[in-house]
Amino acid sequence: MKGRLSWICHGPTRANREGRFPDDEPLEAKALERIQLTSRLGTADRAWTSPALRARQTAAACGLDVKTEPSFRECDYGRWQGKTITELHETDPEALSQWMLDFDAAPHGGESLSAVLTRVGDWMKSHIDDGGHTVVVTHATVIRAAILHVLQAPPAAFWSIDIEPFSIAEMTSDGRRWQLRFPNAS
Repeated sequence: MKGRLSWICHGPTRANREGRFPDDEPLEAKALERIQLTSRLGTADRAWTSPALRARQTAAACGLDVKTEPSFRECDYGRWQGKTITELHETDPEALSQWMLDFDAAPHGGESLSAVLTRVGDWMKSHIDDGGHTVVVTHATVIRAAILHVLQAPPAAFWSIDIEPFSIAEMTSDGRRWQLRFPNAS
């Protein structure tokens, strides 16, 4: 049975706007006024969300009955949570550079990007046979990891994928492999 997987990036937060590594912050107040995803989703057979507040709020705004899935949690940014990239460029440029170039590095004391890629890839492998429509509300980092998994792209391609708040990435599976899908906008 063919499966469809819709990845929804949570709505905008203050951390997004300020270029900060996120903590467990809520959506911005005006974010929920802008949400227009439900008409594009159709019916979901199952839905999951990251444990983060911003993802749960986005799922609720979409009217989804979700289960929390730890595989979809945001990368643990350790002591960088709440700091801006600009601030890190000024105070710890070597560590920031190491983290961006070496996917096994975690100079912030949190989770490496390779760990994120592995956990998302493992989830996708274990759900390749899911038929029907699955919806996942999560973070740009997790969606990038899913796209890399589908394309079998090298980790360095991670930084070339831009995921906007409230955007949807679509994939399909025939039970043997995942495919990236670009639905018709009309």
